[in-house]
Amino acid sequence: MKEFEPKKGWKLKLHEIIYGTHTPAGKLFDIVLLIVIVYSVIIVMLESIPRIDTKYHSFLNISEWVVTILFTLEYFLRIICIKKPTKYVFSFFGIIDLLSTIPKYLSFFIGGSQYITAFRALRLLRVFRILKLVRFVGESNNLLRALRASRTKIFVFVFFVLVISILLGTIMYLVEGPEHGFNSIPHSVYWTIVTLTTVGYGDISPETGLGQVIATFIMIIGYGIIAVPTGIVSAEYTVMHREDKEADMGRSCSSCGTEILRTDAQYCRSCGNRLSAD
Repeated sequence: MKEFEPKKGWKLKLHEIIYGTHTPAGKLFDIVLLIVIVYSVIIVMLESIPRIDTKYHSFLNISEWVVTILFTLEYFLRIICIKKPTKYVFSFFGIIDLLSTIPKYLSFFIGGSQYITAFRALRLLRVFRILKLVRFVGESNNLLRALRASRTKIFVFVFFVLVISILLGTIMYLVEGPEHGFNSIPHSVYWTIVTLTTVGYGDISPETGLGQVIATFIMIIGYGIIAVPTGIVSAEYTVMHREDKEADMGRSCSSCGTEILRTDAQYCRSCGNRLSAD
């Protein structure tokens, strides 16, 4: 049994660096990872500019390969250092990590630039990994929990806005009609949503007096609508902050990698693994 102890220690140390941020090495790993993520996104963005891609194609291509290899190595290390690899492989970030890495390898097997471009677009999903920045902000998990707690209220609110948009869009279609650009009820609903969100593309606008009065009413409602979701989430966030002032963002489960929210937690809320006392 002793011959396995060094391997076990190596895995635990690697897990502490990759999944945890309560150590200098863990913090450094996340900072370097964040820099590489941002760099990879910048490369993809620059490649979409024909003038820059033509001039620096070789450099950008080499940079892509370097980033791809680094993320491939990171992906396998994350699998190796946890007890239940499938938890990570099938998690949100696990899937994003995989999808953002394989397009460069697929370029060897799929010919035709139009197909490669479609696959490379998936690499932009790597930007979601920047969300791991939450590990640097102690209060961010409370925000995520507040969003989850608010999802029912937000859904009801969005449904209400959709109903209002359909009703007002239908009214605008009846008042303005096709002769003023409101060619159909769906087109009128589209205009209503654009007006409610205060975007105002200006492609169509009411010309009758009654239509302009209704449009004014919709614009005023739009400003009020912007404030409602903010209030809902803020209220939930305040509750979460009050209930969990001592959230510990540095700990993570050695089995599945889930972040541990409470300092007094003894078991992982995701996989049930007993947590070690740090």
